[in-house]
Amino acid sequence: MGLFILRRFGVMLLTALCLTFVVFFLTNLYPNLEKLAKTQGNQRMSDEQVATWLENRGYDQPLLSQYGQWLGAVPGFRNTTADGQFVGTCVRPGSTPETTPKFCGLLQGNWGYSTVFKDEVSTIVSVRLGNTGYLMFWVLMLMVPSALLVGVLAGMREGSPLDRTLSTFSIITTATPEYVSGVIFIAVFTSSTVGLKWFKGTATSAMDNPTFENFFLPVLTISLYGMGYIARMTRASMTEVMTAQYVRTARLKGVSFPNIVMKHALRNALIAPFTVIMLQFPWLLNGVVIVETLFNYKGFGWVLVQAAGNNDIQLLLAVSVVSVFVVLVTQLISDIGYVYLNPRIRIS
Repeated sequence: MGLFILRRFGVMLLTALCLTFVVFFLTNLYPNLEKLAKTQGNQRMSDEQVATWLENRGYDQPLLSQYGQWLGAVPGFRNTTADGQFVGTCVRPGSTPETTPKFCGLLQGNWGYSTVFKDEVSTIVSVRLGNTGYLMFWVLMLMVPSALLVGVLAGMREGSPLDRTLSTFSIITTATPEYVSGVIFIAVFTSSTVGLKWFKGTATSAMDNPTFENFFLPVLTISLYGMGYIARMTRASMTEVMTAQYVRTARLKGVSFPNIVMKHALRNALIAPFTVIMLQFPWLLNGVVIVETLFNYKGFGWVLVQAAGNNDIQLLLAVSVVSVFVVLVTQLISDIGYVYLNPRIRIS
C-alpha cells in the first residue's frame, strides 16, 4: 500500500506540473497580457507602449523562464523603468532593490500580488477558500446522507412505488440547474407577497455570522443538484447488489431482509457512490460559482469570477493551482478508499 501511494503521489505531482504549465501558458497569452497592460497602465496605450510596458516587467521573457520564476525555481525578474519605477516579479508596493527577495514563487509560499484587490494572493485565496469550505461542509452534511438514504431505499425493492417516486425525485433534482432552483427558492421563500418570507435572499451576512435564515438557501440549492446524481448511482448499485447470487442465497437461508441489507448488501452498494462522492469536491469548489454569485456569497467561486473578469493573472493562477490540487488529492483518496471498500481488489 505504501508503494502504491508513493507511485500515485509521483503521478499526481507530474500531472500537477503539466496542468499548471498549461494554465500558465493560457493565462499568459498576448491578448491577456495586452489587457493587463492597458488595465494597469492606460486604456489608450498604443501597441508600442504596450510592448514597452510588458518588456519592462519581464512578460517578454521565454515562457519556461517565466514559469520557473512563478514556481520559485528561477530568480525573479527585476527592472527599473525609464521613469525610475522599480518593478519585477517579486516587487511589492513600497519594495526596494535591497528588500526584494531574489526568489519568490510557489516553492517559497509566495503566490503573487493581486492587481485587482491590491493584496497578497495567498491572503485572498485563504479567506475565500475558508468561506467556500464552510459552505461545502454543510452542503456535504445535507447532501451525502440524504442521497445515500434515497438511493438505498429506492434500490432495495426495484420497481416498487417507493422506487419510482424516489427515482423521479432524483431525476428532477439533477435536471434542474442551480440557477433555476436558486431563483425559485428566492422567489418563494424570501418574498413577502407569497407569504413565505422565511429566509434571506442574500448570504453576504453569512460570511461573518452564518445563521439558518441567511445560509440555508444556498446550502439547499447546491445540495439538491448534487444529491440526485449520488442517489441515482446509489440506487443503481444497490439494485445490482440485491440481485447478486450471495444475496439470493442469504434469502433462501432465511436471513431477514433488514439483515441482508445492512450486513451483506450495503457495503458493496456503497463502492460506486464513494467514488462519485469524492468527485463532488472539485465540483463544489469550482461549481458553486453560480450559487455564490446568485446569493452574493464571496467565496472561492466568486474570486474565480473576479480574477477571470478582471484579468488578474496571479490570482487566476493561484485559483487554478488550488483547483488542480483538490482534484488530484480527491482522486488519490478515491483510489485508496476504493481499495479498502472493495475486497476483490488487492495490491501486491
